[in-house]
Amino acid sequence: MPRELDFFGVLLPGVLPVFLVAVLLQLVLDAALSYIGVYRRSWHPALVRLCTFVCIFSALLVTLYK
Repeated sequence: MPRELDFFGVLLPGVLPVFLVAVLLQLVLDAALSYIGVYRRSWHPALVRLCTFVCIFSALLVTLYK
């Protein structure tokens, strides 16, 4: 994976595609957890969403940079 991506002359971080995939996966998982009703039973739903995203993003990075 390149360290930086050249996008029409603008240098973007190399982990940007991984970040975007993690955002999409988190949106799908967030919709499923909302439908099930997990957030009604959690103390702090925003914190659960943040921790879910961090776990997904870090798992993708670990598998990619292994």
